[in-house]
Amino acid sequence: MGDFALEPVYNRVMSAHSEHGGTGHPDTGCHHGHHHGGHDDAPQDGRYDLVPSGYAGAVYTCPMHPQVRQTAAGSCPICGMALELESPAQAEVGPNPELVDFTRRFWIGAVLTLPVMLMAMGPMIGLGAIRDALGQGRAQWFELMLATPVVLWCGWPFLERGWKSFLSWNLNMFSLIAMGVMAAWLFSVTAVVAPEIFPPGFRDMHGNVPVYFEAAAVIVVLVLLGQVLELRAREGTGKAIRALLDLAAKTARVIRKDGSEEEIPLEHIHVGDRLRVRPGEKVPVDGEVIEGHSSVDESMITGEPVPVEKAKGDRVTGATINGTGSLVIEAQRVGADTMLSQIVEMVAKAQRSRAPIQKYADKVAGWFVPVVIGIAVLAFIAWALVGPSPSLSYALIAAVSVLIIACPCALGLATPMSIMTATGRGAQSGVLIKNAEALERFETIDTLIVDKTGTLTEGKPRLMAVLPERSFAEDELLRLAATLERGSEHPLAEAIVNGADERGVGLGNAENFEAVTGKGVTGEIDGRKVALGNAALMDDLGLNAAGLADTANARRDEGETVMFVAVDGVLAGMVSVADPVKQTTPGALKELHRLGFRIIMATGDNERTAKAVAARLGIDEIRADVLPEDKARIIRELQQEGRKVAMAGDGVNDAPALAQADVGIAMGTGADVAIESAGLTLVRGNLDGIVRARRLTHAAMRNIRQNLFFALVYNALGVPIAAGVLYPVMGILISPMFAAFAMSASSISVVSNSLRLRAINI
Repeated sequence: MGDFALEPVYNRVMSAHSEHGGTGHPDTGCHHGHHHGGHDDAPQDGRYDLVPSGYAGAVYTCPMHPQVRQTAAGSCPICGMALELESPAQAEVGPNPELVDFTRRFWIGAVLTLPVMLMAMGPMIGLGAIRDALGQGRAQWFELMLATPVVLWCGWPFLERGWKSFLSWNLNMFSLIAMGVMAAWLFSVTAVVAPEIFPPGFRDMHGNVPVYFEAAAVIVVLVLLGQVLELRAREGTGKAIRALLDLAAKTARVIRKDGSEEEIPLEHIHVGDRLRVRPGEKVPVDGEVIEGHSSVDESMITGEPVPVEKAKGDRVTGATINGTGSLVIEAQRVGADTMLSQIVEMVAKAQRSRAPIQKYADKVAGWFVPVVIGIAVLAFIAWALVGPSPSLSYALIAAVSVLIIACPCALGLATPMSIMTATGRGAQSGVLIKNAEALERFETIDTLIVDKTGTLTEGKPRLMAVLPERSFAEDELLRLAATLERGSEHPLAEAIVNGADERGVGLGNAENFEAVTGKGVTGEIDGRKVALGNAALMDDLGLNAAGLADTANARRDEGETVMFVAVDGVLAGMVSVADPVKQTTPGALKELHRLGFRIIMATGDNERTAKAVAARLGIDEIRADVLPEDKARIIRELQQEGRKVAMAGDGVNDAPALAQADVGIAMGTGADVAIESAGLTLVRGNLDGIVRARRLTHAAMRNIRQNLFFALVYNALGVPIAAGVLYPVMGILISPMFAAFAMSASSISVVSNSLRLRAINI
C-alpha cells in the first residue's frame, strides 16, 4: 500500500478519448428534439466549429451537440440551448448568466401575467365585475398592453431562437414555442385592432372575437419557469466537477534555497519547487516525497477510504489530505498537468459524449417537429370543419396546444442528463469513464478478462529464492540475473534488482540487451551471454529445463513465478518471485461473480503458478503462458462465441487487448498506453473499482431507459389529447396554458430523475 505511483499521461488520454466520441463527435441526430431538414451536422465542414486553430481562450459548446464550438457565449444553432464552457476550469465563480436572465424575465412576466389571467378568466371564477366595469373593448386593450411586454420581452429569447431555427431549418423545441406563442398573440392583437376582418367562424354567440393574450403570456411564463428549473437542475450535474475543482489547495508552502519557507498562491508553483506539507494540509500538487513519512487520505480522488502510507520516493497526488506526519515533496506536475485537472477534463469530455442508445431518440427527433407541425395543421382543419361554434377559435386553441405540449425537450434531455450525472458520480468514486459509449457497453459485459500482475496482485513482486545449479554460486547467479534485468521495466525484473540490493550484491553492466516479448531477456555481461526467462525462452536457446521441473513446479504451486537463468548456453539455475495478491481482490472477485461476470485470468505466468493463484481466488478459468498478442486473440475468440468481453490490465503489453475488448479497463497505476486504449480507468487500480463501475452503469442505463420511456409516452399521449381526440367522447379539450405546464413538467421530471444518480451508492 506504500507506493501509489499514478503515472498516466492524461493529455494523451484526452486525445484518445476524442477519437472515441468526445468533443467533436460527428452527430447526425439531435439531443434536444430538433429536425435537421436534410443537413449533415457532422463537424468536418467546419460550419459549427468556429474556434480558430491555436486559440487558447475560453471555448463555448452545446451540451447536446459537442460539434458546436465558438469563442463567445450564445445559443446553439442546432437545438437553441445556451452554450456552456467546454472546460469547467474556465468557469468563473458565480451564478449562470442565463439562469439570472431567465429568472428576472420569469418574475417580471409573472407579475404582468397575473392581472391578464384575472381579467380573462375572472367571469369563470366569479370575478367578472372588473371586466364588466371596463367593458369588452377596454378590457381587451388592457390585456394587450400587459401581455405584449411578456411576449416580446420576457419571451424574446424563445422567439429569437425559434426564428433562427426556421432560417437554418434546424427545427427544434423553440420552433414550436415560437409558433404557438406568436399564433396566439398575433391573432389576439389583430382581434383587438381590426376585429372587423374576422369571419363568423371566429366569433362567439355575442358576435365578439375572443382573444388569447392570457394563453400567450402564461405559455411564456411557464416555459420560463421550466427553463429556470431545468437550468438549476443542469447546474446540479456539474456539481461533481465543481466539487473536484474545489478539492485543490489554494496555496502552497514553498521551501526556498536558503531554507526559508513562504506560503504562496498555488498558481505560482513551478515544477521542481520543494514544498512542505504539514499535518492535516492538502497536498498542493502532484509530486514525489523527498523527506518525511506520513499517511495520506486519497479517498476524494480514488474513492478508497483507507489512507496510504507515504515515504521518501513515493508519489503524492494534489488535493489529497496529509495525515499526522510532515512531508517535503518536489513538485512534478502543476496547473493543468496535475491529475486532478486532467480528471476534471476527462469527466467534462465524457459528459459531452454520446451514448449509442441516443440514436433511438435521434431517429424520433429527426422527424418529430415537422410531424408535430403537420398534426397541428390537421387539428386546425378538423376543428374548423366539424368543430362546434366558434369552430375557428376552437381550431386555433387545438393547434396552439399541440405545438406547445409536443415540445420535445424531455426527449432530448433524457440521455445526456443521465450521462452527465453518472460520469460525474463515477469520478467521485475513482471510476473515470472515457465516453458514454463505454458506459453503455459495460452494462452488457458478461465476461471479464484480468491480467494477474498489477491487476489481481499488487504489482510489487518480491524476490523469494535464488536456486543455482552446482557449478554456480548463489550470489553470482543473482548478480547476473539482476544486472540483466536492470534494463527491463517489468515488475518481476524490479523485484530481482531490489532483491540483489537488499542482499548487498553489486551489479555489473549488460550489453546487447534484448527483450524477447512474452519470454524473457537476453544480453552480455562481462563477455558472458546471459538469458533469463521462461521455459519457452530456454527452448528457443536449445536448452532442456526438464531436470529443474520438479523444483520449479513446487514453487509454482505456492503461487511463485519461476524464471530460468542460462549462462553461455548452460542452465545456471532459477530465481523465483512472488507478487502478493491485493487485499481488496478476493472480496471484489466475489462481488463481480454476484454481478454476473465470468472471470478469466490471462497471464504470461506458467500454468501451475496461474492455477495456484486462481484456486485461492475462485477464478472461473485461466489462460496461462499467454503472449501479449494472445490476449487479443482470446478476446476475439470469446466475442465470436457471442460473449461481451471486458479486459482489465495495466501494462504496455495489455494495450492491444484493451483496444480489442468491448470495454477496456485500465488500472490507474499502469502504463500510459494502457490507459489510452481503455474505455474505463480505475484511478486506484483495484478490482473493486470494476464493481463500482458495474453498479454505476446499471443505474445509469436504467435511468436513461426510464427517461426515454416517460418522454416518449408523454408525447404519445399528450399530442392526440391536445389535438382534441377526447372531445367527442369526454368533452375534454386542454388549453394552451395547461399544455405549457405539462411540457415544462415533463422536462423537469426527466432532469430530476437524472439527478437521482448523484445519490446512488456504488
